[in-house]
Parts: sequence; structure tokens; C-alpha cells
Amino acid sequence: MVLKFHEQIVSDLLEDTSGGLVVLSSGLSLPKLLSSFLSFHSRSSGSLLLLHPPQLSSSLKSLLLSLSPDLPLFEITADLPSSNRLSLYSSNLILVLSPRILIVDLLTQKAQTSLVSGIVFLNAHSLSESSTESFIVRIIKTFNKNASVYAFSDKPHSMVSGFAKTERTMKSLFIKKLHLWPRFQVNVSEELERDPPEVVDIRVPMSKYMLGIQKAIVEVMDACLKEMRKTNKVDVEDLTVENGLFKSFDEIVRRQLDPIWHTLGKKTKQLVSDLKTLRKLLDYLVRYDAVSYLKYLDTLRVSESFRSVWIFAESSYKVFDYAKKRVYRFAKSDDTKISTPSKNLARKKRKLKEDDNNNDEAIAGTSSTSTSNGVALQEVLEESPKWKVLREVLEEIEEERKKQASSGEPLLDVEEDNNGITLVACKDECSCMQLEDCIANGSQKVMRDEWQKYLLSKVELRGVQTPQKKKPKAPKGYGILDGIVPVTPARNAEVSSACKQEHDALLAAAAEIKRNQAKKEKDAEKDPEPQVGSRGHGKGKGRGRTRQGHARNKDGSNNTEVAKGDRPEVYGSENEGQINEINPTVIVDGVSGKNIYNDRNADNPKQLPPVHFHALERDQPILDVLKPSVIIVYHPDMTFVREIEVYKAENPGKKVRVYFLFYDASTEVQKFKASIRRENGAFESLIRQKSMMMIPVDQNDFCLGLNSSSEIQVSSSQNSITRKAGGRKDAEKEMQVIVDMREFMSSLPNVLHQKGMLIIPVTLEVGDYVLSPLICVERKSIQDLFMSFTSGRLYHQVETMVRYYRIPVLLIEFSQDKSFSFQSASDIGDDVTPTNIISKLSLLVLHFPRLRIIWSRSLHATAEIFASLKANQDEPDETKAMRVGVPSEEGIIENDVR
Repeated sequence: MVLKFHEQIVSDLLEDTSGGLVVLSSGLSLPKLLSSFLSFHSRSSGSLLLLHPPQLSSSLKSLLLSLSPDLPLFEITADLPSSNRLSLYSSNLILVLSPRILIVDLLTQKAQTSLVSGIVFLNAHSLSESSTESFIVRIIKTFNKNASVYAFSDKPHSMVSGFAKTERTMKSLFIKKLHLWPRFQVNVSEELERDPPEVVDIRVPMSKYMLGIQKAIVEVMDACLKEMRKTNKVDVEDLTVENGLFKSFDEIVRRQLDPIWHTLGKKTKQLVSDLKTLRKLLDYLVRYDAVSYLKYLDTLRVSESFRSVWIFAESSYKVFDYAKKRVYRFAKSDDTKISTPSKNLARKKRKLKEDDNNNDEAIAGTSSTSTSNGVALQEVLEESPKWKVLREVLEEIEEERKKQASSGEPLLDVEEDNNGITLVACKDECSCMQLEDCIANGSQKVMRDEWQKYLLSKVELRGVQTPQKKKPKAPKGYGILDGIVPVTPARNAEVSSACKQEHDALLAAAAEIKRNQAKKEKDAEKDPEPQVGSRGHGKGKGRGRTRQGHARNKDGSNNTEVAKGDRPEVYGSENEGQINEINPTVIVDGVSGKNIYNDRNADNPKQLPPVHFHALERDQPILDVLKPSVIIVYHPDMTFVREIEVYKAENPGKKVRVYFLFYDASTEVQKFKASIRRENGAFESLIRQKSMMMIPVDQNDFCLGLNSSSEIQVSSSQNSITRKAGGRKDAEKEMQVIVDMREFMSSLPNVLHQKGMLIIPVTLEVGDYVLSPLICVERKSIQDLFMSFTSGRLYHQVETMVRYYRIPVLLIEFSQDKSFSFQSASDIGDDVTPTNIISKLSLLVLHFPRLRIIWSRSLHATAEIFASLKANQDEPDETKAMRVGVPSEEGIIENDVR
């Protein structure tokens, strides 16, 4: 069923033949809108070109065909021979291709502009005047003024970043009409709210320590933002904690600081990266379990402890302290917390060693590991509060289903097409796998597995660090690894601290686990029967498949039928081997009532419905594939909420129930509400901009840009008699630049074309741009320059240029909105050091004295430099440039100076 507001958008677009820009609220199903728009394409008018952004390349065609199978779609890839491409452009089909392929085909005249009826762009928010897409439109509009240009975007917030971004985008794409469709638009809100899904909003209280960590991080964030304000270099309005919750905050701050980045002090630069780290910490607090969170904090402590500013803030110690308390406590045997060590350290370690020899107790089965001197490591292993609530919700759904089945009232759909599957939506793959594990094996087992992995990683880290140190005469460090503890001299005993004892106890616990694992492996060798208890050990990141392998062997009879189930394609739709990723219970037919949870969890006999876990980061149309009647939104996301609304509006007869799991009084709620406010604010800004926008009516007459060769010729013709020796002198030839095919990833060819130069795309063996028979240019952006020096590629490239051309040029191109400086003056040392970029450049120039280096401030500056370099030079020869560096059939390379 096509939504009415989608029909309205399509009819608005088709009214104006020149095209239009549609900005849609995120989640209002842009692919469906696109498929219904493409279905109106008339074969008689010509080919329609659909340009996909790089990230959508693989899924776009399959997604559109799944929505409307009758579309005359064909995908053009780089592997397709040029002769085939030529015939396809004249086939009047809808062609899906990348901008890079199309621009090369337009310049080499494989694609005839007269046969193109229109172009469609999907990523209008990422386009600019210098992008390849605007280059394509300019060329097509120059030769075919009737071609339509349509652009779509579902990221309104990106359309208002920067000065008059929407207006500039529309000008560069030759679009005159702007269509805005926010969620609060009357037609949209009426249709989506006519028969809304039933919503159950569950507020889960956070644990005491989680609240403590959240409060501490927000305090530290606030402190960092106050420090940033003191620099006087950033717009203070943007610096709020609410803005700091979003990824775009980093972009806002960097956009303001980039032009003066080289003048900033180390502290300000560090604050920018600290704010990014703190945002991640807030996000991970509500997303991951206590042990994973502690592990992440441990890595931060190691990687950031020296240079970080936030670690020295007043509240930061609480973050580390509370995170630790969520996992374990370090106490004496009489349950009192250790504050200062009471015994001689050397003696303590000896006792630990003796104790290890006698103690064979498995940590996996105990709640604390104690040592003979009264030190005990007590496991807390705080479970995520949402896990328990999720299980309760699933139990409630199953109970309700049973009641409906017994009473015969289908309150919630249990249709044949969905097998009564409950959809659980999480943010990422990692959360999906963990929740699946948690539902299948119980949350305690999941936490214990994570805890064991954490302890074993401590041991591995210890093992990695030791060989790097020089061997001292007397052992400096201490710790228990496989029960062997070196005893330190008595003078080190005084330096003992609770922190060292804690580390010691952790290593002791880890050694215990290693011994138990070794013991179990020996038992397994003696007794080949499958060990039920040993399944959890050593599970890595790819545990989904291996674990399911074990599960199927264990419950063989029930699960082998699953793979041959009625609808395997549902589970294979998201990625290959999905059946292995989903727990066997998930796919068991809901009618049979047999449930694996009953076998596994004797303490929790309640049955659960079949569950499908979906990662939102996959960005796939899971609702249309599974058609669930019950959806649990585990990690709230504005886009997914809108997708649910659209799904319900498309299926008005279906009863849909949605459970939202929010942490009460958390930044999760704040972020969700702020994302809606932010989008509404973006649309209000766009509505204001639309009322004041100035789009030139006769825009099509200026297709080649302001500095184009056609305009130059018009102005010069008036003076031609006096300037050109009474008309005897020949008119100036058009400037030509030979460009390597790979360079069309950058925007420079577009800017050169705007300057009125003729771009000739060929595959070059030597250099990126050939300006004349003598001048060859190798272009490097800053990032590329650093990488080329590291890999040694630049040395080889310069060597070949010097061999074949008289004037080899290395062009170092900076970005217009970034600082025109490699590094601040204080960072440049007196000596030549192999790590310093200036030193590397100096050595390169010393080695190749003929090499010329050009420093360019921006793309437009580069175009000016190229024009001045070509001033008194002959035009380059395309065939010669292609042959340079390529051996002939006899193996001889022409023009080689050697």
C-alpha cells in the first residue's frame, strides 16, 4: 500500500519538469518514496540516471527491486566494457551507477547527454558546489537544457549546517523548487496518527552505580565545556551538554576550530578529543554490560592517562570507582573494605603462593576468591537492569498469546506469515548477540563468561608486557601467572598499596580459571562425551556460529528441523548464515509449544515467544520482511520509531504493539527527545530559508560557470581587431588538462572545468595531471601525503616523474576550511628526524633536485596555479601521455632519460 503523502510528494515533483529537491523527515521511508517515483518513469522520454552514494552501492538496486519488481533497472559497474555502457545509455532504462563512472563517460562522450531525460540524487545533504555531482549536472545541462534534476535527502539537520547550504546546493544542481516534508506536516501527521500502534512505555530505573557514573560524566563534560569557553575561539551558544550528546557536535566544534587548528594549544586540542570520549562513555553506559564497560575504561586509562584533560577533572575518579564496584569488590574476609595493606608484602605473596597450591576451587562457581592473609576478591557482576525487564516483557507476551489461544480471541495477530515472531531492535550487532545469549542461557551465565574473558585478558596483557622489559637482576614486578610469583626484595614491600593488592588478586583469580580450563580439557580428552558446562569458555567475537553448532548437537532432534523450516528466507535476508546467528529457539515454530529455555533454565520455567534480534546499524527494511505484530525497541531511535509508524500506516488492519525500554532519568531519554527537537528546529530553519531564497530564473544560461571559456570569448571578441593584430592573429586555443581516471574521486577536475579548461580523462601510468609536454603534476592531499611517505609510494612516484618529464611537480593541496599549515611553528625542530613530515620533505627534495613543490591553499587556488603554469606552454598530447611509462611490445619504454 502506497502512503498518501508519498503520492502527494511524487505528484508535486512531476508537476515541474525541471525537477526539485525533497527534504524528508528521517524514517519516513525514502526508499519506498523513491520506488513509487521511479515507477512513473516513461521509457519514451529517455534514460533516467540514478546516482547512488558509495555507502548504498550494494543494497540500493536489490532494495528497489524488492519494493517494486517491475522497475526497468540496470546497474552499471566499472567492470562493464565501454561498448556495453554506450548501448545502455541509449536504452531508455533506469540506470543505477556511481558519479565517478558517469563523469568519465560524459567527458569521453560515451554517454550522450541528449539521451538523458533526468538525473536522481539520493544524498542531497552531502553535495556542494565542488562535488562531482554538480560537475555532472553542469555538463548535462550545458548540452541538454530539458533534462530534469531530482534530489532527495532524509537528513534535514545536515541541510542547515553551514551558511545557506540548501540554497547553494540547489544552485549547484540547477534546481528551482524546494519541497519540505517534516513529520509535523499536516498530511503526514494525519496519516500516521489515524490508527497508531499500541505503545507501552517502560521506564527502567538505573542502578545506583549507573546513576553515579552518569552524573559524574555529565559533570566532567560540563567542566570540559567551561574550559573550551575560556579559549574564546568557539561559538558559546553551541557548547551545551545536550549538544554534546550527538556525533554532529564534534563536527560543529571542528568546523569552527579547523581554520585556526595550528594556532591552538595542546590543551584545547585535547579537550575536543576528550568531549568525543565522554560522549562515547555516556552512550556505552546504557548500551553495554558492566564488565565490557570496565574493560573499555581500562583501555582508556592506559591510552589516555598521560595526555587527557578529563581524567584529571574532579568527578572523573567516580567514573572508574563506580564502574569497578559494578563488577567486583576487594575486601577482607570479614567483609570490610581494604583501605591500607596491613601485612608485609613479601610475606603476603608467599602466602598467596602456598594458598594457590592448595586451592582448587573454580572461580566460575564461586562468588569470591580469598587468600590466606584475609584478602578476598568478591564478585558483584551487576546485570544490566534492562535484561531482566526484557525477559519479563517476553514472558508477558507469551502468556498473553496463550490466553488468546485458549479464549479464541485474536487480540494480537499470530498470523501464518510471521510465526508470532517478536522483533527486538538494538543499536548494534554486539548488543544483539549478547541479548540473544542472555535470553538463551540466562543473564548470570553471560556475565560470568564476560568476567572470565576479562580476567583472562588481564593475564594475556601481563604476558605481552613482560618480554618487552629488560631483565633486572632482581624481579621488579610481581603478580600471579599460572601460580608462579617472584618474591621481591624487602625494600619494595614498603611501596605496597591497595591498588597493587587488587591487581594481584585479579591475577590470582585469572590463574585459577586457567587451571580449571586446563583441567576440563584434560577431562574432555579422557571422556569424549560433550561437556555441557564447558560451552561458555573461550568464546570470541565470532561466537554466534560455533555456539549454535554446540547447541544443535545438544538438542539435536528439536533444532535440525529448524533449518528446514517453512520460511528460511526471512532469516537469511539480513545476512548470510543468519540462522546460525539467531538462537535455535528463535526459529522454533510457535505452534509446537516446545521451548528450549525450559531445558536450559530449570530455575526459570516460564516459556518465551520466538524472538528475532535486529541491529539498527544494518539499516535494512526488517519490518517489511518479518511483519511482526510485537516490537520491542531496546535502544530507542527516532528513525526506527518513524519506520514503525509508517509500517503501521501501510498495514491498517494489523494490530501492532510496541514496547519502549527507556532508562529512567538517563541521557538516553534526553538524547531521544533532543533528536526530535533538533530535527524540528532544522525544518523550521529550512521553512524560513525557503521564504527568502533567491534562485536565478535564467540559471540554465550560465551552465559553464562564471569563468567559462565561452564568456571569455564573448568579451574578447569586441577588442579582437586591436588586440589580435588586426584580426590576423589566431584565436586562443582552449586550455587542455589530461587527468588520471583515479583523480575523479576528488573535486579538482570539477573546479578546473569551471575555470574553462577542457578535461581529458585517461589512465596515466605516471603522474595525476599532465599540463604540458614538459609539466607533470602529482597531487597529494595532506592525509594522502602522510600515508604516501609512510608506505614509500611517494618516492617511487617522484622517481618516475623525474625520469620522463623535464618539470616534475609535487602539489600539496590543503583543504579550504582547514589551517594552511602542516604543524605549528613550535613543533618544528632544528634537526632532521625520520618521523617529522618537514624532514621527510627536505630529504625528498635533496634526493630529487629537479622536483618542484607547490603549496596550494584550496581547490580554487590550485586551478589558478594550473592556469598560470600553462600560460606559455604547449598543450599536452593525450596519446603520448598515455604511453609514458608503459613498455611497448618490444619491452622498450619511450623517452626514458636513462
